[in-house]
Amino acid sequence: MPDSSIVPSGAFIQVCHVVDNLEAACARYNKLFGMGPFIGGGNGVLDNHVYRGQPAEPIRIRGVFVQSGDLNIELVELVSTGPSAFHDMYPNGEQGIHHMAMFCEDYEGTRDRYVAAGMPVASEFIVSFGAQICYIDARATMGHMIELYPESEIIRGMYARARHESENWDGKQLIIPW
Repeated sequence: MPDSSIVPSGAFIQVCHVVDNLEAACARYNKLFGMGPFIGGGNGVLDNHVYRGQPAEPIRIRGVFVQSGDLNIELVELVSTGPSAFHDMYPNGEQGIHHMAMFCEDYEGTRDRYVAAGMPVASEFIVSFGAQICYIDARATMGHMIELYPESEIIRGMYARARHESENWDGKQLIIPW
């Protein structure tokens, strides 16, 4: 059990679900929960991937953001097959909650405090606009990963767009590209 005195506190802003078919999942979430629109849908590459301390192939995904009240939900379809935090959770193509995400004022310090508390970095990578992001393996304590973001106007803008689109959605287009 990690030492709670050294685990950083922060507000979770997102829950991510791994899905086996992105379009079908968007339609299902819309039908079941009335969520929409889903922002994104294109191919993404998480470059300069380090998996459990070792250089690894980039992670290839397709993903969307959708807003549900104050909570952002990310749906991710995994395209790549190499080792990653996604495959740690769902090695055989299963679906389910993968991570909860938070921003960090001190990304490296926050990451390092989680590691010191017994929660290793499963995957760390750089996204297309240059931000370094990681997945902390918190499965032993929380049952899922934790995604850490540095403060980023671009990432905050992505969240703001998902919220804006949901508040103004006319229901016509289910998936809206970034």
